Amino acid sequence: MPDVFAVCRLDKDAPVPSWALGGYFFCVSRTPDELSVVCEQGRIPEGVEREDGWRCFKVESPFDFDLASVVSSMATRLAEEGTKMFVVATWDSDYLMVKQDDLETTIATLEEVGHRVKR
Repeated sequence: MPDVFAVCRLDKDAPVPSWALGGYFFCVSRTPDELSVVCEQGRIPEGVEREDGWRCFKVESPFDFDLASVVSSMATRLAEEGTKMFVVATWDSDYLMVKQDDLETTIATLEEVGHRVKR
């Protein structure tokens, strides 16, 4: 995906902010401990606890839930390279997020092991 994203941590009781719900890709998760938001970095107001500089790869799918994850194999190889990453999973697709500084190395590593990366 072309944009740079951020991961935000809000208080577990915070309402879902309106800035989190815009753009073409966002993810909001609430747990007993926190409210997490992944969205385009430029949408987030100052003062919000966040980790900036994430790039996103959409892993073409859908996959049967019984199949081993393609993302798991990708993540294993990237972890061997020391790449920081996290995954957002939905019913139809998985999204692999890596730091902006690791983008070109990630692309090279994925292509090296046989994955096709659309630019």
